[in-house]
Amino acid sequence: MPRNTTLSRSIDGRVALVTGAASGMGRATALLFADEGARVAVTDLDIARVNEVVAQIEAAGGTAVGYALDVTDAAQRKAVVADMTKRWGAIDILVNNAGIALETAIDAEDFDARWDRTFAVLLTAQVQLIRDCLPWLQRSDSARIVNIASTEGLGATKGISPYTAAKTGVIGLTRSLAVELGGRGITVNCICPGPILTGMTAAIPDEAKKEFARRRVALKRYGEPEEVAQMTLSLVLPAASYVTGVAIPVDGGLTIKNA
Repeated sequence: MPRNTTLSRSIDGRVALVTGAASGMGRATALLFADEGARVAVTDLDIARVNEVVAQIEAAGGTAVGYALDVTDAAQRKAVVADMTKRWGAIDILVNNAGIALETAIDAEDFDARWDRTFAVLLTAQVQLIRDCLPWLQRSDSARIVNIASTEGLGATKGISPYTAAKTGVIGLTRSLAVELGGRGITVNCICPGPILTGMTAAIPDEAKKEFARRRVALKRYGEPEEVAQMTLSLVLPAASYVTGVAIPVDGGLTIKNA
């Protein structure tokens, strides 16, 4: 039947690069994008786990290719971009999801090393991968960049100052590049996940999770990785053409709950 609207809510046939895609939110994003018809480059440090995600996508009839990728390694980043563009001839979507969380007190002996490593993975790698993908994104008719930040970029928790500072930087980077790249038709947004059931939170005892959610989260629970992935999907749709520079909390109401 004829439509009364013109903007597409489909990513069928689009080419997406997702980092940190072997587990958690990145895996959920890769699976969801593939379910929606995108061709997905699944990247992470552990190639065995990457291949498991690729196999899961292909078993469901989707299209994916897997790469071992340390996002801090310039040669690896460039090799991934070169191979996927040789294979598919495009990059329409970049999701900067790879992350680490290192606890450290400000006066700890290893503070400097943890600070440097955190910023290398969480912030510097994001901007460098954007630079690597930019020549291809500029060719897309609906180029989308989504950077994964955190509610730590909107508040703070003691003992993880490198993480909080880096995630705050991701929000600033997103806003700045949204302004810089807007004239080229590229949208740049970020998502700030709150408490999500991922590998990073797996070590927290279940009772502690329940108590935290009861006190701090409006929805009284931790979120699922797919709930973050669904918001990422919304931001990369061709129809999301007038949304850029925003930081969207996906946190069950954590950031709006006073007591």
